[in-house]
Amino acid sequence: MNNYSSIHDISDPLAIIKDAISIKANPFQFESLGQHKTLVMLFFNSSLRTRLSTEKAAKNLGMDVMVLNLDNAWNLEFEDGTVMNMGTSEHIKEAAQVISQYADVIAVRAFPSLVDKTKDEAEIVINSFKSYATVPVINMESSTGHPLQALTDAISISELTKKKKPKVVLSWAPHPKALPHAVANSFVKMMHRLDVDFQITHPTGYELNPEITKNTTINYNQEEALKDADFVYVKNWSSYKYYGKVLNEDPNWMMAKSKLGNAKFMHCLPVRRNVVVEDAVLDSNQSIVIEQAKNRTFAAQVVLKKILENL
Repeated sequence: MNNYSSIHDISDPLAIIKDAISIKANPFQFESLGQHKTLVMLFFNSSLRTRLSTEKAAKNLGMDVMVLNLDNAWNLEFEDGTVMNMGTSEHIKEAAQVISQYADVIAVRAFPSLVDKTKDEAEIVINSFKSYATVPVINMESSTGHPLQALTDAISISELTKKKKPKVVLSWAPHPKALPHAVANSFVKMMHRLDVDFQITHPTGYELNPEITKNTTINYNQEEALKDADFVYVKNWSSYKYYGKVLNEDPNWMMAKSKLGNAKFMHCLPVRRNVVVEDAVLDSNQSIVIEQAKNRTFAAQVVLKKILENL
């Protein structure tokens, strides 16, 4: 593995999941692999689980870690040919090469604008670092994808499933703010690569990018979709067709204990209680959100391991 910017950088999902579960059983078994290697983590947006879990993963491998919050620094310029006489003072061409001199691996987190679909889908930030950095680059969530979270989710399902082919449902939920599509997009892509019975449920108007969902079953009846589910992943996302818009805040789409049946409840966190999901679900033994958060470390660690083995 040379970079980890999308799910497609994983050649064998089952093998990497198995490797991650093995690492989880003995987190320090490769602690010499990252000795004298440095991970530089760049945050254009805030983070809790991603920041802490990725740093812990790196340290489990013996790496040094440096963190830079770019939302508190100057703005970088990403466009070619720009006359930089306005708000930007450093171009990505220099910045990425300079940071590469301090890092053996660079990890980047940068959210979408949710205003300009074309620009967001171009993934300018993560792709610019891949273009101009001279070291491997890891995506810690970008405009359209969150591959570390999706790998985490696959690990969690693989650990906890009691069936050879579990039924997995991705369900939209209400939220007062317009949220990105990154988590949902990567989850869909990962489910396409696993042996699961997968479908998506959401209100009309919340269809994800059809190039990502492809032939996935879309059910606009939430309760019907949830029937006999083994895992229910709940997530809000804003409209894709009417890009970045909140079309519906119907509280009836909140995940309730009465809808969940015997399924395990999944969410990437943070989650708004009694808006996205009721307390009775989150506080029940059907919720695996804390275990998912724990697995964030081992998803990041197995990715870093694969990259370090290639250096």
